[in-house]
Amino acid sequence: MYEELSRVEMLRFARRVVAQQSAQQLAQLDHWIADAERAEVERQAREARRAAVQPGWILGLTDDRPDEVHVGGCTMAGQRRLRPIPREEACRLIVQQIAGPCGFCRPDTELGV
Repeated sequence: MYEELSRVEMLRFARRVVAQQSAQQLAQLDHWIADAERAEVERQAREARRAAVQPGWILGLTDDRPDEVHVGGCTMAGQRRLRPIPREEACRLIVQQIAGPCGFCRPDTELGV
């Protein structure tokens, strides 16, 4: 079966092939590998920071009134005012129909209501 390789694995394979050809090409590949590894470490650090900061549930406000409940990190929350809320409040707002669930991230499904 075909197994998808990461960018770092593909570059390391290319390095082995080029090792027989040219020291200059080898140095360039080493540079690319270092860049790819550095970018991967930075991406993982960004994801970890985002996960640590991101609330579990978000309330979208329109004219300072509750509008929609979103799962934390929902890209459809848009540019409106947002407020992080606890799980219990998200459930209450949806059940009492004070705020509707986002049709994109489906917080009602996530909450089990």
